[in-house]
Amino acid sequence: MPFTPSGFFCDRLIRERERRDGEGSLSKPLRFSGQDFAALKQECLTKKCLFEDDTFPASVESLGYKELGHKSNKVKNIVWKRPKEICENPQFIVGGASRTDICQGDLGDCWLLAAIACLTLNEKLLYRVIPQEQSLSEGYGGIFHFQFWRYGDWVDVVIDDRIPTFNNQLVFTKSAERNEFWSALLEKAYAKLHGSYEALKGGNTTEAMEDFTGGVTEFYEMKEAPKELYKIMKKALERGSMMGCSIDSLVPARFETRTVTGLVKGHAYSVTAVEECKQSQHKTSKVHLVRLRNPWGQVEWNGPWSDNSKEWVSLSKGEKDKLRHQSAEDGEFWMSFEDFKKNYTKIEICNLTPDALEDDKIHKWTVSVNEGRWVRGCSAGGCRNYPDTFWTNPQFRLCLLEEDDDSEDNEVACSFVVSLMQKNRRKDRKLGANLFTIGFAIYEMHGNKQHMQKDFFLFNSSKARCKSYINLREVTQRFRLSPGEYVIIPSTYEPHQEGEFILRVFSEKRNTSEEIENRIEADHPVPAPANAGEESEEDQQFRSIFQQIAGDEMEITANELKNVLNRVVSKYKDLNTEGFSLECCRSMIALMDMDGTGRLNLQEFRHLWNKIKQWQGIFQHYSSDQAGIINSYEMRNAINDAGFRLNNQLYDIITMRYANEGMNIDFDSFISCLVRLEAMFRAFQAFDQDGMIRLSVLEWLQLTMYA
Repeated sequence: MPFTPSGFFCDRLIRERERRDGEGSLSKPLRFSGQDFAALKQECLTKKCLFEDDTFPASVESLGYKELGHKSNKVKNIVWKRPKEICENPQFIVGGASRTDICQGDLGDCWLLAAIACLTLNEKLLYRVIPQEQSLSEGYGGIFHFQFWRYGDWVDVVIDDRIPTFNNQLVFTKSAERNEFWSALLEKAYAKLHGSYEALKGGNTTEAMEDFTGGVTEFYEMKEAPKELYKIMKKALERGSMMGCSIDSLVPARFETRTVTGLVKGHAYSVTAVEECKQSQHKTSKVHLVRLRNPWGQVEWNGPWSDNSKEWVSLSKGEKDKLRHQSAEDGEFWMSFEDFKKNYTKIEICNLTPDALEDDKIHKWTVSVNEGRWVRGCSAGGCRNYPDTFWTNPQFRLCLLEEDDDSEDNEVACSFVVSLMQKNRRKDRKLGANLFTIGFAIYEMHGNKQHMQKDFFLFNSSKARCKSYINLREVTQRFRLSPGEYVIIPSTYEPHQEGEFILRVFSEKRNTSEEIENRIEADHPVPAPANAGEESEEDQQFRSIFQQIAGDEMEITANELKNVLNRVVSKYKDLNTEGFSLECCRSMIALMDMDGTGRLNLQEFRHLWNKIKQWQGIFQHYSSDQAGIINSYEMRNAINDAGFRLNNQLYDIITMRYANEGMNIDFDSFISCLVRLEAMFRAFQAFDQDGMIRLSVLEWLQLTMYA
């Protein structure tokens, strides 16, 4: 029976169609859960009712699945309330959205709140995530919406304004102003995007930064930071980039523990300013300062340049005003750049892309985006440590077309950034999913338009690669290579790990990247059985055997074909097969039956027999240790040897259709696969019109039944 592609491939076709229609852009975001904000709000206003979101209900399912799930004592006293039930005169935004509007609640999502604080520094970006003209008074219908960048597309997420409370206090994110609710509602929309509030527990600031901007992040370890890090940070903020930092904790139990200096280990901070100031007591002395914010809204650095430290005396009033220095327990503080480097272990900078500021040329990059998938048993080959399967990973051709204008060392080179991001791992946490350890390597190639084979990677070293494989949502690195053609191999560290990803390549100059897909073709046309000429002695013996099976009618049925083939293959102990199924034999007859009788005559049987002998030889060649099975990763080579060139999606489908749980393919399945391929190529040739075919519903049904 015909095989139906998995949901991934169907979804991919739908996404491609949406992109052709302009959907997924900032101006026309996709509707998350299919909800149309404008239509739903108008319905509420017309009916004079408040919106209730059935797709993210005010229930324990939206809270979580483990610590915040049904069996948790934490959720028993939680009550979902609308802002008007919590306080008097509730407002969506009070006096403009600012970083002090974000105070962490009882959810370990400091990484998200640090990113929101950074977002408030750029009003243009902020109001892309939080569409304006939303209110808790004028035109109020209990409905709000927010926009996020999601794996290459912008999506519009609709929510109602029922928020979890305990004793009439917000349980999760809140504002310093009791009657302000934009940050709490933004957190709820982000929780809906990932399936629950609990899905937001623990993460990396860059994840949210990218979801707010469509940007790409670069990491700097302080112990390996470049000498010009201060200039990098200063320039990044001038360009509207977002920055976060943290102090690593080697002991998991000590995450979010306060140090004697007031800093917190294993905790995410926002970098909200970088400034250079003159000290009045030392006319030639300048100090570099960094402003940071703790999402808790309290607990600050107590060292030099903290709120009430003596160092502020050395600055003039003008310098203090420039820095907006104030003494308040609001979680925000200044420290010297040197102390910043000594105390923090990691900084991440999210650079903006064309997705974020399409109308501002200073932020424009050339960007190419490719979607892909690692499929267990076919294209989940693991890293270079696994040479037998590494080559089966998805491959992407990168063409660097123009060198940099301002090369400092007179080297002809192209600067670019590669970003590999795994998809949906946070959303699938409730199913037991964790982040894979991922990375990529880059190889130089010359004009080869086919999927690179195992030998290429055995005898060629990589031209560049990511610093390390790491279990983050995204791995990003900047490179400089000579203009030319390269192939990027994204992979998980271990083989057999199945998941989706996107690969983005950014450059200041023109480049192109695309997945390497073999052209779908057969090496030779599939001929119909020809009438034989003068018979040889071998032919006569073959005829005699066939006549014994077929009888006077000289035609055999599917059952008779099954009997004769299984009698023959039983003699080959190395095939380790239980024989052909009746379904497989029916497919063989459908392939070879040219006169429509539903049976095979002598010429048709002979042609099939020769085919099976050829395919048997290929199978035995790739059979591991002659065990009577083919490893699914070798199926690509076996199909190539049989004369078929398929693209990566088809190889993935074949693996899912024919491989067993151990990712092996037996002889019966191997022959069934090749019979179907040959039948489909023959059918296509019958309908072919310049490489395209048009089918009616009847023809399509006949074709699928025939295959």
